[in-house]
Amino acid sequence: MQREEWGDLAVFAAVAEDMNFTRAAARLGISQSAVSHTIRRLETSVGLKLLNRTSRRVSLTDAGDKLLATVRPGLAQIESRIEELRSLGDTPRGRVRLTASKPAARTLLMPALSQIVRDYPQIQVELNLDGKLSDLAEERFDAGVRLGEFVGLDMIAVPIGPPLRMAAVAAPDYFRLRGIPEHPDDLDAHDCLALRFHPQASAYDWEFENDNQAITKPVSGPFIFSESDICIEAARAGHGIAFVTEPEVIDDIESGHLRRVLADWCPPFEGYHLFYPDRRQVSSALRLIIDRLKKTSASSA
Repeated sequence: MQREEWGDLAVFAAVAEDMNFTRAAARLGISQSAVSHTIRRLETSVGLKLLNRTSRRVSLTDAGDKLLATVRPGLAQIESRIEELRSLGDTPRGRVRLTASKPAARTLLMPALSQIVRDYPQIQVELNLDGKLSDLAEERFDAGVRLGEFVGLDMIAVPIGPPLRMAAVAAPDYFRLRGIPEHPDDLDAHDCLALRFHPQASAYDWEFENDNQAITKPVSGPFIFSESDICIEAARAGHGIAFVTEPEVIDDIESGHLRRVLADWCPPFEGYHLFYPDRRQVSSALRLIIDRLKKTSASSA
């Protein structure tokens, strides 16, 4: 293999991961035409078509899929070693790719990350807010933030937030019209605003517990949402009861825009964790983020 082909493989991997020439070019800091030229050169070199390209989409050929599976581990190892070298310097630097839910990003990550990028201008944070549980290695994230119950046992998990509680809330006018549920079984007579976090997943069943009695409640109502933000908006508008984490609605509860019910059925549970593979070398930038989040969590405890 010629020396320049190593660079071509890195460009190919970026296009294959983004499935988009424009996004890959932006991530690599080169022009879209340079990306296109590099892919054509690589295809000529290996003698195979690696990507199917139309005006609307990009997809891998069978050969491209096999090549990506071959080069991805090597590129990841190279990146890891480069981060090790960077960590020897005095100043944390480089890009950190994180995946998190919107509530975690809003309440925990952004306050800490905002200060970090001000203190360390050579750090760049890429924050993906897709609600699905991403495979860190496959999608090349450095770390993720999720509720503790969703973190795999093969991951290193660092608590970065206090315990959480769920909150069942609706607009006061809704309860005046429909009555107030005193027990989870009373929800059968109410409009409940369901959440489905992935198109192939089932709608989330609501879980309650009181005096060691646990109840898992399938719910139904006029809407099923994929994001809690718009679910809360629907609750404010009087469409029914939402069931979300307490920090997301505490301001609405205190202001009177939403009323909370069944609070005695919502005990605390394990909060947000930052997690990453135990086999991965932690970069100086990611280590800084972890330490800041742990410090913030300890000070708020």
